[in-house]
Amino acid sequence: MPRQGAEQTEMTSRGKYQTRLDPSLWAYIDAVNAWYPPEVIGLPIDKQRAVYDKMCRAFHRGPPSGLRASDGLIAAAGRDIPVRRYQLADRATPALVVYYHGGGFILGGLDSHDDICAELCAGTGFDVLSVDYRLAPEHLHPAAFYDAVAAFEWAATTGLPVVLCGESAGGNLAAAVAQATRRHPRAAIGQVLIYPGLGGDETAGSYIEHADAPLLSVHDIAFYSDVRSAKRQSPADPSFSPLRDSDFSGLPPTVIITAECDPLSSDGEAYRDGILAADGKAWWHEEKRLVHSFLRARTTVPAAADAFARIVAAVGALGRGDWPY
Repeated sequence: MPRQGAEQTEMTSRGKYQTRLDPSLWAYIDAVNAWYPPEVIGLPIDKQRAVYDKMCRAFHRGPPSGLRASDGLIAAAGRDIPVRRYQLADRATPALVVYYHGGGFILGGLDSHDDICAELCAGTGFDVLSVDYRLAPEHLHPAAFYDAVAAFEWAATTGLPVVLCGESAGGNLAAAVAQATRRHPRAAIGQVLIYPGLGGDETAGSYIEHADAPLLSVHDIAFYSDVRSAKRQSPADPSFSPLRDSDFSGLPPTVIITAECDPLSSDGEAYRDGILAADGKAWWHEEKRLVHSFLRARTTVPAAADAFARIVAAVGALGRGDWPY
């Protein structure tokens, strides 16, 4: 049992979140920090990736039964984009989900979100195409965006209805792709964004209220944005910051799921409002008392499990052409 002094130190370091977050969520946060401590952000990028990949392996759970995954390449403008397609065995799919992983545009790949994509496939009955887009700093913006668009364009050639889905950095890419391809002959029929970073107002809302939230702070957000940016990157570029677009018309029906204790939560609200103001369909839901990256907590934290179930249901509804919100 910890000494009283140790307990007091822990409560002080956790600040206002000590009692605001459920003990099971704190256990998850502590586990993440044990594998991927905050000071890792000061390491060289290759070291950060090695630590992050090890953490992802520690949280990985086996794939659901009756599922198969196959790796392939999408040829795009002289480069090959690695992808992994998840399918239910012996069942034709009615839709294809294009999934863009998180990781601040510098981390992650096909393995880091493998179990999440597998469970999304099993939960919806749709094929899921996970995209291993190019990462910064080796490939600055718009490299990841171009890969994300190319993956969508390949998916559109399958003839299947396409649903865009992404979390964190991947949510940014999904939104940017939806905006860039809204007039495509086979534009996406829906998009689901999970705690996305969309380039919102950093002087208000959750950016202030949750500036020092567990697992993602405004300092972290600034670091990832700087690493991703070219020297002359304009923050007004909608392919970099989708909320900076001046036109939100023509976007597919959109569901945004954010975490209450996350600096990025207000981005989801603002994006919903932009789409609604343009007479589109959008629904934003803030998951109370959860933090950024809660997808990895879905097996141990009941609130995260409920949130993941809502995400799966949203993807399923949009893939079927339903709008239940």
